[in-house]
Amino acid sequence: MSRLIDDLLDGDHRALARTITKIEDRAPGYRDLVSQLHDHTGDADVIGITGSPGAGKSTLVDKMAEEYRNRGLTVGVIAIDPSSPFTGGAVLGDRIRMASNTGDMDVFFRSMSARGTLGGLSTATTDAVKALDAFGKDKIIIETVGAGQNEVDIVRTADTVAVLVPPASGDDVQMLKAGILEIADLFVVNKADLDGANRTVQELREMIEMRRDELAVATGHHGTVEKTGDESGTNDATDDDTLSWSPPIVETVAKRGDGLDELLSVLADHREYLVESGRLETKARDRYAAEIRTLLREDTADLLAAEIEERGGLDQFVDRVLDRETDPYAVADELLGPIEECIEEHSG
Repeated sequence: MSRLIDDLLDGDHRALARTITKIEDRAPGYRDLVSQLHDHTGDADVIGITGSPGAGKSTLVDKMAEEYRNRGLTVGVIAIDPSSPFTGGAVLGDRIRMASNTGDMDVFFRSMSARGTLGGLSTATTDAVKALDAFGKDKIIIETVGAGQNEVDIVRTADTVAVLVPPASGDDVQMLKAGILEIADLFVVNKADLDGANRTVQELREMIEMRRDELAVATGHHGTVEKTGDESGTNDATDDDTLSWSPPIVETVAKRGDGLDELLSVLADHREYLVESGRLETKARDRYAAEIRTLLREDTADLLAAEIEERGGLDQFVDRVLDRETDPYAVADELLGPIEECIEEHSG
């Protein structure tokens, strides 16, 4: 374990690959491994790329990685693929991607399984990001499955979230209101050379303006000026001297690289905003809080599963419920009793 960590910190890509494999497989000792890497994290810029299937996420990520490398930056890419119902592995893991960066050791690509988790991101993904961060990657890009509003979990892992929207009908854009609008730090209208792109941009602008008005009503901050990375170039503070951010809209044609410079510029602007406003630290606090809650749920579920197995399995409790000898709430109280007693003893 110590040798593996030393090799990873020394820049050995094979050690990085082995580490992420241990993390993804939840191999014995992986938790200690991630814990020891934690001290070496906190420097990478983590970017989330999400959006509906067919929006061109993989092509755009490929071009982004290529341009970051042209600028002398190292890149790590984690592509979250749908899980196989039979193996739990990534069913698209062997597809050809990152074609522009083949053979470049400073672009590390890993396809990972969503493992059926809500939001398309498994706990292993968060740990893999830590490994890439500790390794020293400047930019870490997470490309999600693109399954719709459940992509909100990416907020807990990425500092900046770009939502890709292909030229579409009004109904498709309106679906963003279901939840994905709230997680976007910027919108990318990809395939902007296709018919309908101008309409999509206009609809997004109307949605952003509507959300801005709703927030103003909710917070009572009317007439504030928001920092934005769009063409307005505004860099002012709000009335209470705190910076806020309004999601800009960038038009790209990923396959040709059109709009790429503007996209990377907006991403840099958002990073600057996060640092200046203190939101970067706030996001980190929220991310760690969510991670701790997730781990507690997982570990508690494992403890309960072991306790149920020790008592002969769940079927006997189900039989008692069916026979009206007890009820599900009473069973839950009975099984949680030992844990509650331990907590009361320690808190006392």
